[in-house]
Amino acid sequence: MDSRNELQTNLEAVLGSRNVYFQPPESLKMKYPAIVYELADIMTDRANNKNYIRNHRYTLTLIHKDPDNELKDTILDEFRHISFDRVYASDGLYHYVYDLYYD
Repeated sequence: MDSRNELQTNLEAVLGSRNVYFQPPESLKMKYPAIVYELADIMTDRANNKNYIRNHRYTLTLIHKDPDNELKDTILDEFRHISFDRVYASDGLYHYVYDLYYD
């Protein structure tokens, strides 16, 4: 299984549902709570004029109706290379944004 599909599976397990969306189109009608994630960067380490390590950084957003939901902390507990970035409210939904390195 490639790392992006493995990440999808792990995020679905953390959320407890299949409401996990990778780079969804704006027209998609989402169900909440949901996790939306997108590829934000690929960092490479080089040696001898070749790339030998790639680290994928994803922007992950938990979208929830409850501002006191436990999932916002569970996500931090489940992944080793993750950091909380910010939270904001829009259209009555709370968006918790994280940076996640996953390979």
